[in-house]
Amino acid sequence: MTGYAATVTERIVAALGAHRDPERAKWMSDYMRGQFPFLGIQTAERRTLQKAAFATLPNPSEADLAALSRSLYALPEREYQYVAIDHLVRWVGVCGAGFLPVARELITAKSWWDTVDGLAAQVAGPLVMANPMLKAEMDRWVDDPNLWVARTAILHQLKYRDRTDAARLFRYCELRAGDTDFFIRKAIGWALREYSKTDPAAVRAFIEANDAELSGLSKREGMLWITGRKKRLAVKP
Repeated sequence: MTGYAATVTERIVAALGAHRDPERAKWMSDYMRGQFPFLGIQTAERRTLQKAAFATLPNPSEADLAALSRSLYALPEREYQYVAIDHLVRWVGVCGAGFLPVARELITAKSWWDTVDGLAAQVAGPLVMANPMLKAEMDRWVDDPNLWVARTAILHQLKYRDRTDAARLFRYCELRAGDTDFFIRKAIGWALREYSKTDPAAVRAFIEANDAELSGLSKREGMLWITGRKKRLAVKP
């Protein structure tokens, strides 16, 4: 562990631990189907506490970010993983292509949508955009037997907008269209819905061309913004 990671871990544990709320922690754990223990700290309060803990510290290096993420992921309560992801999102720009294996390590540790989706769209996505050679890695990830790795590949372009590689997005959706897992089907629909805000005609055409292969969930999610937009236009004075 780097000195930076050790200092931050100590500060974060002290700051968040002092605001533990057992009653709220139970509710938060129940919401996540009992998969993770919680401290019981809601997002706004946690971010205020972590901001104070990071104050006065120097900017982290890539090694610091890797060490801190692993340190916080080793702690049992879920809020520590949220702190790790927030910090990675803030500083992903200092990371190079070699950080992607660390991102995968986190994606496959204590996996659930609440951590994986931020890592997909706001860590893996920026890494791939800054390092185009990593597109080949996404091509491998989409076929991965680990559903969270595959979900990451589908979602990594979520914030690309007009920089989306539409051919790659549609290929990924087509490759996993027959998947029966809820989280894969939802990811396909979510990715299509976000891209429909940039090119609704292309998304509509893709869904119509793959109507038999795509799940109902993926199609409904993919068309949600398009159909909603049409309704809004219809009532516009």
